[in-house]
Amino acid sequence: MNIQEIINVFENRGSKPFNIKNYFSVLVPIIQIKDELHLLFQVRSNRIRRQPGEISFPGGKIENGETPRQACIRETYEEMGICEEQIEIIGQLDYLLNNTNDMIYPFLGILREISLENIHFSKEEVEEIFTVPLQYFLDNKPEVYDMCYKVAADNSFPFHKIKNGPVYQNRIMTYPVYFYEYKKYIIWGLTANITRNFVKELIRSTKSL
Repeated sequence: MNIQEIINVFENRGSKPFNIKNYFSVLVPIIQIKDELHLLFQVRSNRIRRQPGEISFPGGKIENGETPRQACIRETYEEMGICEEQIEIIGQLDYLLNNTNDMIYPFLGILREISLENIHFSKEEVEEIFTVPLQYFLDNKPEVYDMCYKVAADNSFPFHKIKNGPVYQNRIMTYPVYFYEYKKYIIWGLTANITRNFVKELIRSTKSL
């Protein structure tokens, strides 16, 4: 091994996240109802294994060979029956890493040439759909609560080999969890976090115009 071999490997290499468990992509859909813009949400079916009955945006795991953009369009079609021609992707929102080491890529899109009544979602994956006026999120900040995790390492974990090991052994990790309440719906967790970040950027950017 010499320095030129190292240069050849890293000189033009782009950076990417590592130690990621899974990659997911979601669509944040904007739909116009009468003269008002709404965000479209889905209530996940109670029959599915992952987060049954919870509120989410359409989306799912990125398959091999797919880009995040392709995945969010495919998943939106599979879950909501909305085809690619009816989705106008505006752009990519900030991506995030959740607490289980999953990377999520959200995309913002406008639903064109389709009404809420004509969305024929998959009953296997979706229990119901609903919308929330965008103005509601502009006018209402989410509630925020701290969730804490205490380190729970395997009994064989060698804390004694780490300087200040007891400090790490008793460390508590805290992160904020956001909640929006709209009528009977509780939008929380990852979905609320993506919504909040989108609204924050929208407010910040439009104020600077």
